[in-house]
Amino acid sequence: MQNEWQKASESLSNIIVLSNPNNQPVTIKGDSEGARCIGVGTDAAVFQSYCAPEYAFKIYAEDRLDKIKAEERVYQQLEGSSFFSTCFASTDRFLVLSYEEGITLFDCLLQGVHIPERVIHDVEDAREYVRQKELNPRDIHLKNILMQNGRAKILDVSEYIQPGNDYRWEHLKEAYGRYYHLMDGRPIPFWLLETIRKWYHQRQKNFPSFEDFMHFVLKHITFKNK
Repeated sequence: MQNEWQKASESLSNIIVLSNPNNQPVTIKGDSEGARCIGVGTDAAVFQSYCAPEYAFKIYAEDRLDKIKAEERVYQQLEGSSFFSTCFASTDRFLVLSYEEGITLFDCLLQGVHIPERVIHDVEDAREYVRQKELNPRDIHLKNILMQNGRAKILDVSEYIQPGNDYRWEHLKEAYGRYYHLMDGRPIPFWLLETIRKWYHQRQKNFPSFEDFMHFVLKHITFKNK
């Protein structure tokens, strides 16, 4: 007898996910009347089924399928923490995860929604929990942090088995503590956030320090929002 998620996944059979060069978001081909896309990353796209909305299906690009089992093992190690989604199962194409309500911190900035300090503390606690499980809490950014009733839920744990520190969270935390009060409640245009994201990835070539980068960014935000 099929599980509820197995029945729901049948509506995704016509969807193909393709990766793109230069760490760009994946391309989705095909469609499904029984599901909607709720997220796009560089390795996979996430869908929610209308007939089983409590599940989220993370469909990997065809050349990234080797990452499925690795990410499933990370979720198994993190099992029991309220900071992360639940992974119910995997197939050769996708992960079956719990669907999480909420708004990403990226969308909070877009809409001018207040981000409470509690969310920042939650991410710090979640990172410590990850380390206790002998994993590496990296690739934590605005689109991977969901706000649920003023608390944090972290999405996408696929890079927790990779070595090194990308400093993305450290920089976000510093920017929140030092500069967020200047933009709190002020919607930031999508094109500007995307431009800032591209500047961030090029900051080491163009700015002596992260503080210099943030001063440059704030000049643009202040000017565009007047």
